Amino acid sequence: MSLSPSLRLLTYFLAMMPIGFGINAFVRPDHALSFFEFDYPTTAPEKQLLDAMMMVYGARDVFMGLVLAASAQFGTRKSTGWTLIFTGAVAGVDGLVCRFYSTGEWTHWGYAPVLAVLGGFLVV
Repeated sequence: MSLSPSLRLLTYFLAMMPIGFGINAFVRPDHALSFFEFDYPTTAPEKQLLDAMMMVYGARDVFMGLVLAASAQFGTRKSTGWTLIFTGAVAGVDGLVCRFYSTGEWTHWGYAPVLAVLGGFLVV
């Protein structure tokens, strides 16, 4: 692996963030939804649907974090860079959802450029 120890450590740290968000979505779906600044539903059928969707969201985030960590550990510098860029793109899309349907897009858009810039640095 051509990542320096400090870049690998930084990538592990960045990988822990979506893993943490994913675990939060599993354990506290109402809190995870607050990052999108949507209100948690009040009726039982809506809660059931939203809790199920938050499990999907949580699985997605845990998967992204694990793939990023695995790329840092076992992949190449370029594969880790592209994984960072694509993870940043997911955060960017999350921000777009907030922008179009709610508020709080900068909660996501603040994280996306960090991933993209570090990823771009590793790709070149």
